[in-house]
Amino acid sequence: MNFAKLHGAGNDFLLFDGRSDASLEAALPPLVSRLCDRRLGLGADGVLLLKPEGLRQARVVYWNGDGSEAAFCANATRCAARFAAERWGWQEMVLATGYAPVPASVEGERVTLRLPAPTAVEEWRRLEAADSVVTARYLVVGVPQLVLRVAWPDYWQRALEPLGPTLRSHPELGEGGANVNFVQVEDNTLAVRSWERGVEGETLSCGSGDVAAALVALAEGWVRAPAGVRTASGRVLVVEPEGSPPACPSRLSGPAEWVAEGVVHPELLR
Repeated sequence: MNFAKLHGAGNDFLLFDGRSDASLEAALPPLVSRLCDRRLGLGADGVLLLKPEGLRQARVVYWNGDGSEAAFCANATRCAARFAAERWGWQEMVLATGYAPVPASVEGERVTLRLPAPTAVEEWRRLEAADSVVTARYLVVGVPQLVLRVAWPDYWQRALEPLGPTLRSHPELGEGGANVNFVQVEDNTLAVRSWERGVEGETLSCGSGDVAAALVALAEGWVRAPAGVRTASGRVLVVEPEGSPPACPSRLSGPAEWVAEGVVHPELLR
């Protein structure tokens, strides 16, 4: 099994080329958590399978690090576009995700996605969690996102537990819960830290969460468009609304960087 490893703003993924092996879609699911293990495996936040389905069109199948399949991951989709550009020579393409067909363009390391409007955009709500009450907004950018603004003097150092995992599985958010995005405004830039379901921990970036955070921030007037989003990796993503936020299409752009490629050893597969 040949793989490539890429990361989008520190959100890292193992990518597999479905063109080279038709059996991968069935073979990968039971192996995902083993492949993603950071000590006993290759280490990643998730696994991607990319399958061409026409002229500059491909289907993206994405699994979280715990082996669960997810409808969408924006950083993973950006990495898939970079993979297609490097391996197949595509600079413009449409990637079919479980969320929607997503147009993508690639210029070197920089990848831009055009995303449809979020769904299930709700108003602000108060939630009790971890002996505190927070005000947050829920919306779906492919997958459920919870956005809350904070003002922490130790923002980048503060532990997200227990608040992050408690909110992620809050009973008022439904059975699947949501990714939780902690937003702090720094001049005209947003700082965003995300606690992600499926990883069940903080990731260095959640692309769809960054989009949700930016659209909420733009709707509230916290920042001006286009919104720069500083992630925990130090990389900055840019979100540009195409309409009136938060319920509008948007463009997400930022680096998708190549890390490594190789062959999964048979011992790991056993």
